[in-house]
Amino acid sequence: MTNQEIFELADKLKAAKNRKKELDAQVKEVTAEIDELDLALSDAMAEAELDRFSRNGNTFYLNTRLFASSAAGRKDELMQALKDQGYGSIVVETVNANTLASFVKEQMAEHGEELPDWLSEVVSTYEKVSVGVRKG
Repeated sequence: MTNQEIFELADKLKAAKNRKKELDAQVKEVTAEIDELDLALSDAMAEAELDRFSRNGNTFYLNTRLFASSAAGRKDELMQALKDQGYGSIVVETVNANTLASFVKEQMAEHGEELPDWLSEVVSTYEKVSVGVRKG
């Protein structure tokens, strides 16, 4: 591949990344607009005591979802309370993916670029190569 072809690919990559950034900004704007309109319409429907209505072939209806999380700073207490009350099956331990990747890198560095046996059996890894772009 010639330098010219590499430069053309670089220009296309930069243009695509710029376009994605523009589209991401547009998505944020539209999402904010949707949130505002959703709130205004749901308030208007509640005020008019409407559960649902049809317009232009679409049915609009009020949809209520409950969101729950642990009280601030009490996640461990929540997990223990669920276990104590016999609901331990819904408690899931997790490891942050970035934290795990950093730990694996450290282990590989300490063991000559190889994973220790105990870790290699329980984790899978892959590397992704990409091209970074920055100004300057």
